[in-house]
Amino acid sequence: MDLKADERPSDSPLVERVWSSRSEQSGEFISIAVNYSQLVITKRRGTLRITMRGPETKASRAYSPDDADFVGILFKLGTFMPNLPTLTLVDCDIDLPQAASQSFWLNGSAWEVPTFENADTFVERLIREGLLVHDPIVDSVLQDEPNDLSLRTTQRRFLQATGLTHTTVRQIERARQATMLLKQGTSILDTVFEAGYFDQPHLTRSLKQYVGQTPAQIIDKGREERLSFLYNTDPLE
Repeated sequence: MDLKADERPSDSPLVERVWSSRSEQSGEFISIAVNYSQLVITKRRGTLRITMRGPETKASRAYSPDDADFVGILFKLGTFMPNLPTLTLVDCDIDLPQAASQSFWLNGSAWEVPTFENADTFVERLIREGLLVHDPIVDSVLQDEPNDLSLRTTQRRFLQATGLTHTTVRQIERARQATMLLKQGTSILDTVFEAGYFDQPHLTRSLKQYVGQTPAQIIDKGREERLSFLYNTDPLE
């Protein structure tokens, strides 16, 4: 069974969603490619870990420990921390140093660890102190809106804000959409058409890179490999 999480929308315009989950048993899973950065809090047997995770450009094997609780704040595409540039976070994690039992260090100050319930308050404080910002050029690019910047400047700002090129963002999103279609019972050939792939081999190559499974493996309900829950999210607008 794929990993599951409780999710809720956020009042903050810079947050995609807030999620929480609990891992009762340890085990491997497939961490799929994602466009977003997120802050993840892990609590396990009295230990605390605060991790800033960047976008992931390919599927990878990951491990979930037993008896662990997780809370995540998934930031909207184009949202980033200036003191932790997104380009340095692509395909990697950075653990933030713990200050006390329920706090951590960020930009020279101790911050209380956010919870599933008060994550919005935490984010608003980040915004007020200039530690979390959003580049509107990303929204204009995603919505195909014109802007007054040169193409080169637009591409540079998009890359700095997201850590990814526009093409990569679209490829990852299309693979996620295709995975959703297959999980919902859409045939492989219909998924090729609906997700905009050239043909079935094109779909297969994309899913193997970004999701870590072929279309046949994704629709096989008997497979034991688990996918991270992030494939099952709303598409980019």
